[in-house]
Amino acid sequence: MITQPATRGADSELVSASWTEPEAFAELFDRYSAMLYRYVSKRLGPEPAEDLVGETFLVAFSRRRSYDLSYPDARPWLFGILTKLVSRHHRREAARYRALLRAPVDSHVESPADRVAAGVSAQAVRAELAGALAALPAKDRDVLLLIAWGDLTYEEVGRALGIPIGTVRSRLNRGRRKVRAALGGTNPMEEE
Repeated sequence: MITQPATRGADSELVSASWTEPEAFAELFDRYSAMLYRYVSKRLGPEPAEDLVGETFLVAFSRRRSYDLSYPDARPWLFGILTKLVSRHHRREAARYRALLRAPVDSHVESPADRVAAGVSAQAVRAELAGALAALPAKDRDVLLLIAWGDLTYEEVGRALGIPIGTVRSRLNRGRRKVRAALGGTNPMEEE
């Protein structure tokens, strides 16, 4: 009878186990690759996303002995690595936002009436939002998008980027203010 290896709990346990059993690190890939792919795909598009996610895990694997095992969740560490890799592609990211200014709205909505309403709403803010994101300083954009698209907490963003939580808050506040101003004072996350 062949038994499957037990699924380990905390990410830190996987990292620690991978020091002697390198294949244990693959479970981190299984847990987080889709999440990282969605995040970077929104920022740079699907073309470079797969490569960057793969590169993120290669870097993480090579640095696994330096991981702070007191943190059970490896997501902030992985997002931090990915964000640094994305920063090398800042021109591509800005070009993606400029392309979004010109692209038609891609939506999947149930009814024709919903499709029209969603299309009008999305088109109304798409250009301004893409322009606002492109105009943000990279440090502010990283914080804003790690929270909005990466679903990280302030503490996790701080760990990911190696900055104090107060800096996370100030960058997020500044980024939100600039995006809100570019959208004419509206919040695209709130429905009317």
